[in-house]
Amino acid sequence: MSAETNHNIKLTSTELSALWTTYMNDTMAICVLSHFLKHIEDAEIKPVIEYALQLSNEHIQTVTEIFKNEDFPIPDGFGNQDVNLDAPRLFADTFYLHYLHQLGKIGLSAYGVALPACARTDIRKFYNECVESSAELYEKTATVLLNKGLYARSPYIPNPDKVNYVEKQSFLTGWFGNRRPLNAVEISHLYINIQTNTVGKALFIGFSQVAQSKQVRKQMERGSQIAGKHIEVFSSLLSENNLPSPETWDHLVQTSNAQTFSDKLIMVHTSLMCTAEIGNYGAAIGGSMRRDLSTQYTRLLGEIGLFAEDTVNIMIDNAWLEQVPLTADRHEIAEK
Repeated sequence: MSAETNHNIKLTSTELSALWTTYMNDTMAICVLSHFLKHIEDAEIKPVIEYALQLSNEHIQTVTEIFKNEDFPIPDGFGNQDVNLDAPRLFADTFYLHYLHQLGKIGLSAYGVALPACARTDIRKFYNECVESSAELYEKTATVLLNKGLYARSPYIPNPDKVNYVEKQSFLTGWFGNRRPLNAVEISHLYINIQTNTVGKALFIGFSQVAQSKQVRKQMERGSQIAGKHIEVFSSLLSENNLPSPETWDHLVQTSNAQTFSDKLIMVHTSLMCTAEIGNYGAAIGGSMRRDLSTQYTRLLGEIGLFAEDTVNIMIDNAWLEQVPLTADRHEIAEK
């Protein structure tokens, strides 16, 4: 028995936050991946979906056990009521693969943040395993994408003939004068954000077809338009430098309009995508030295922020937003 067990170390707010978020995201992933698995036909992609689904189920089992030991209420999350497994397929097999590839990236980022923020031994062990399994999921998706010739590689650029240092302030110029070519870091951020918006746009199109509420359907159509606009902006910046952009995946959305996922799941999934994209844009702002790029990201970040806020408001109006654990309201306690 560890010293921590003997001393009954409670979960910190950071550990609670990470575990609660993991439970919510993985119960949602189980619904989505279960529907994917029901319709998958490609023999190479099917094992990858099965592996991702297995990981989500294992995560739920571990987190549930921790919450029970801590006498912490198990979140509602998502369940059978949030997915119709008998509904026709909503996406083509190759989209499942692209989706899982992005899922692996998001998992690496989220678990990589959670791991160093946790102190308790069992929680650190859990998130260390989550990082390793997310890396394995990424490897599996990357391998299949490469085998099928579907991996969207970022653009190639010439190797410099020597080490260079920035000598002029004009290196930062973006709006006026001659703009310098994009550097490798800036290209990387543009390419990554095109890819994430491409996945988002296809998801929004699919969700708009199967949403039951007119309000949710309109929000999904709005999300698709925003993602399409951002793809155009980033692609034009690459095009100015004679660099290619990855293809879009709108054509991988099928024509089904049968209820597939609950409106609650659709909106929470949308909110999660907004959170990931806001983080990506923030990283891009920090990594872009040309002024016009940081200004563009800031402007587009504002659009995502407004869309995310409206998404949350719809969730609140429909009682779909499960509340993250709060600290004690000392003023309310004192009043009572």
